[in-house]
Amino acid sequence: MSDSEPRFADFMAASWARLYRTAYLLTGDPHEAEDLLQTVLAKTCVRWGSIRDKRAAEAYVRRGLAREVQRTWRRRGREVVTDSLPDPGHAGALATRADHLALWQEIRNLPPRMRATLVLRYFEDLTEAQTADALGCSIGSVKSQTHHALVRLRAALPDLELAKELP
Repeated sequence: MSDSEPRFADFMAASWARLYRTAYLLTGDPHEAEDLLQTVLAKTCVRWGSIRDKRAAEAYVRRGLAREVQRTWRRRGREVVTDSLPDPGHAGALATRADHLALWQEIRNLPPRMRATLVLRYFEDLTEAQTADALGCSIGSVKSQTHHALVRLRAALPDLELAKELP
């Protein structure tokens, strides 16, 4: 490792908040999100020396989050998260308006794969190809999951102004 390459501790400190947000949006639970992120960061730490492009490390971890959460779906089956949202310190702008809360509740009710597709596409602003790569599926599957998720959200929130703004 050269002196110009970032250390893992520096990377983790700089990226923790963004990666935690992604993990939370993927799991819908603050405790599961922290466990998920710690698991993936531990695996990343072990492989830190073999990651050639340290500037892409955040994408590497994000892909690890998506893949690790998929493993839990297979083990656990479909699960509907019913706990309330965390305090506004974790939810950020989503908790500031009632319509955002309603939308978020409906997103949490989506099946895990649809929720993960929406999180990666719209919250993380990944392309369809990047989302497909992160989830280990085809671009067509990403398009289909996104379409079906948005149809469900529009149907569940017909009177909500945000539902009309959904892509």
